[in-house]
Amino acid sequence: MASTFTVHAASGYEQLMGRWSRRLAPLFVDFAGLAGGEKILDVGCGTGSLTFELAKSDGLTEIQAIDFSPVFVAAAKERNTDPRITFSQADATALPFADNGFDRALALLVLHFVPEAGKAVAEMRRVVRPGGVVAAVVWDHLGGMTGMRMMIDTVAALSESGRQLRSRYCFQPMMQPGEMKRAFVEQGLADVTEAELMIRMDYENFDDYWAPIAAGEGPLGKYMTTLDAAERTRVEAAIRDAYEAGRPDGPRSFANVSWACRGIVP
Repeated sequence: MASTFTVHAASGYEQLMGRWSRRLAPLFVDFAGLAGGEKILDVGCGTGSLTFELAKSDGLTEIQAIDFSPVFVAAAKERNTDPRITFSQADATALPFADNGFDRALALLVLHFVPEAGKAVAEMRRVVRPGGVVAAVVWDHLGGMTGMRMMIDTVAALSESGRQLRSRYCFQPMMQPGEMKRAFVEQGLADVTEAELMIRMDYENFDDYWAPIAAGEGPLGKYMTTLDAAERTRVEAAIRDAYEAGRPDGPRSFANVSWACRGIVP
């Protein structure tokens, strides 16, 4: 499996998305549920937003966290001081764990970057005991991320390559209403429920919004690295204009909606 998410530095990811995944993690944990004495698997842990949120629950006995990126795994290990947590590099579509070994398998902002997302759901189901929970959450790129759509729509207006980026970005796996729920049902999970979770992304100014993308982080950053210097300058100016919207540079706040799904292993 390959991930479609581009990462150069953990610090860049933190500014791009880690700070917002930490804001989403408590809502997702409430949706997925927890119980005392459980063993939890965090699939696609990134820098540990969900892992460390889970660790706030004293009742958990073990938290295994995996990610495809060695950059993320190294950064998460460096932060960890909890003996219940183990970070390791692994593939979400081929989890290195025995059948029925966990009470819950959770994935925060991961499945839309897994080309074989259905296979990842199947693997999460495999490693969870009967009666246990599989849950995941992904951003709604098409209709629920106003700050990112502002940027995507701007580049789409400037060039054909921008239009192609928008098509890829808006229709990544598991993002459309009901799509993740159908995948959960197809993989044999029972009592599948879907919900919307919303946070706000608050930026101090345009540089706070733009810096990780300019550095090449994430799908939008990867696109920027394909442009020559003149086109990069033109794109940045247009996106700055969209961000400022005719007012002086400064704080901006954007609503961001995600799809969450939860199912029971029969």
